[in-house]
Amino acid sequence: MYPLNNIEEITRLVVEALEEKKNSTHGFVVPIGVSARHVHLTQEHVETLFGKGYQLTKKKELMGGQFAANECVTIVGLKLRAIENVRVLGPVRKQSQVEISATDAIKLGIKAPVRESGKLTGSAPIAVVGPKGVLYLEEGCIIAKRHIHMSPADAAAAGVHDGDIVSVKADNERGTIFNEVLIRVNESFTLEMHIDTDEANAAKIATGQTVMIMP
Repeated sequence: MYPLNNIEEITRLVVEALEEKKNSTHGFVVPIGVSARHVHLTQEHVETLFGKGYQLTKKKELMGGQFAANECVTIVGLKLRAIENVRVLGPVRKQSQVEISATDAIKLGIKAPVRESGKLTGSAPIAVVGPKGVLYLEEGCIIAKRHIHMSPADAAAAGVHDGDIVSVKADNERGTIFNEVLIRVNESFTLEMHIDTDEANAAKIATGQTVMIMP
């Protein structure tokens, strides 16, 4: 027989191991949305590309009052390498912005930084071509920083706040952990983590599948 103190020590270690396992598998589950390359435009730039007085037309509703427009453009890098049929998202914004993947950046021959949406200072230059004109942005092309959209209720349930940075795990055959994931909280948001096509392909994960915020 084991001495009493040894039995107590063994029991404590077993309980701690079980608790650690429980904690490692516990987290807040979030659905994935894979974000393809797209463009946001000001009204002035909409008119530059599509004609004076032109208004974007709605193809599909998105979260937070946004929508995928019927309109598409061509984006062109510094070495005149182009990607066609890039979707415009509406409504119009105060700044025009092009969001691409790292693979797109290589194809276009540009050095687009990883940035939070709207943080455009020092970002990559790019040209945008529409049916009625051409737009040149001295800065405005980024690779979007991976992020999670949440309502305030979701944020409270997950124990996080707007601007927090978390790690997220995909429990699939690749077992990918995404670090440096930005939390964005707004009443208009639906719970969803946005990653780009490169990240989704590497992790073998698709829109509608889920990941877990790690404790």
